[in-house]
Amino acid sequence: MKKFFSLLLAFALVLSLAACGGGGSTPPAADSGTTPPADANEPAPADVTITVAALASGYEEAYPGMWQEVCDAFTAETGVKVNLICDKNLEDVIGPSMQGGDFPDVIHLATGREKGLTEQFIKDRNIAEITDVLSMTVPGESVKVSDKIVGGFTDTSVTNPYGDGATYLAPMFYSPCGLFYNAGLFEEKGWTVPTTWDEMWELAEKAEAEGSYLFTYPTTGYFDAFLYALMYSVGGADFFNKATTYAEGIWDTPEAQQCFDIIAKLASYTNPVTPAQANDQDFTQNQQLVLDNKALFMPNGTWIVGEMAEAPRADGFKWGMTALPAAKAGGSGASYCWLEQAWIPAAAPNLDAAKQFVAFLYSDAACAIFAKGGAVQPVPGLTDNLEGDNKMFYAIYDNGADAAMGNFAAYEAVAGLGTVREVFLDPVNGLVNGTVTVDQWISDVKTASDQMRANLMG
Repeated sequence: MKKFFSLLLAFALVLSLAACGGGGSTPPAADSGTTPPADANEPAPADVTITVAALASGYEEAYPGMWQEVCDAFTAETGVKVNLICDKNLEDVIGPSMQGGDFPDVIHLATGREKGLTEQFIKDRNIAEITDVLSMTVPGESVKVSDKIVGGFTDTSVTNPYGDGATYLAPMFYSPCGLFYNAGLFEEKGWTVPTTWDEMWELAEKAEAEGSYLFTYPTTGYFDAFLYALMYSVGGADFFNKATTYAEGIWDTPEAQQCFDIIAKLASYTNPVTPAQANDQDFTQNQQLVLDNKALFMPNGTWIVGEMAEAPRADGFKWGMTALPAAKAGGSGASYCWLEQAWIPAAAPNLDAAKQFVAFLYSDAACAIFAKGGAVQPVPGLTDNLEGDNKMFYAIYDNGADAAMGNFAAYEAVAGLGTVREVFLDPVNGLVNGTVTVDQWISDVKTASDQMRANLMG
């Protein structure tokens, strides 16, 4: 893990410098009601109840009641009561009330979701700045929040979307992302996990002979981690940084063409039922394709084990995970570090107590509860005690994979300009079912990228 953390720190610094070097004046912060750093050990305000909205992801499924237990521990430590909203379709639950002006105090919901709620808050600058939380004392402890977070995790475009040096989203659960597969099937067939894309295409023919397909994906949203790792493996940090900031001409480079070609070819080897099930309601049916040996690989994160814990599976099934193959023989594969985020709406009614709660998320007590669900935070030492599948998953960086971390840069909302997911990722469904051509997809990416660059925040 030392190699992993050093890679993340170095890469995060590159991203931070790239974002800060984009020119322009420092953007005004959202109306976050920022106050001088508070001491989280001070007595809690009397009769305060905050609302926390958290996504019920695979971690919550692995340990039901995980978020409620954290909220109860926070109340026991601070006296601040918590009303918890925890749901798989969180956007649908909190969206209507927020449209009416009723906002939760803290939201745990990552970017990359189908409905793009977090991205919309970022674009509208409706997220409270939480840089001061890093200087707060963790409730119940004597250390600052910044001392509990591994270096580099609060210096990326994931947490600092405006490139102004300020933190708006708190780094929460992180997961090595890669291609998940049935290791038992590979053992049975005597197959070797591909380390290059040429080997991957050879395996596709073997899968076809067995009546299976090379690939599937839960939803197109899962192609964000895939695309980030692919860009990093093809062109390294330089290409990654230029691509994620929409540098002029970047999509006309050989590296970009290689990325487009790989995804297009992968689409041709994808189980054809995938697009119809690639939505937030039916995505587990695509994941089931791997458990049933109807597809060999799918992009995913470590939460998949808990999410599919009760699902039926082929005899001898064993989870396996590999980095994306190297772009060429002798090169390195890459794994994107998926990072979930917690954030405070700028209009949160209880800002100080909300910041206390965010600070508490890094306490030893909270970390221990989250770990019961397999959720790992960027806190030193948490990976030391991993066992079983998680130990294998988090060792991916120690086994030679390059770590990619960061997001496409935020841009101002523009009429007619879609989200990153809509422009870059959603067309994969069309590539698979034949309703979108590769040339059309590439042309749309170039057109949208020009608009994104022209409207970068910061």
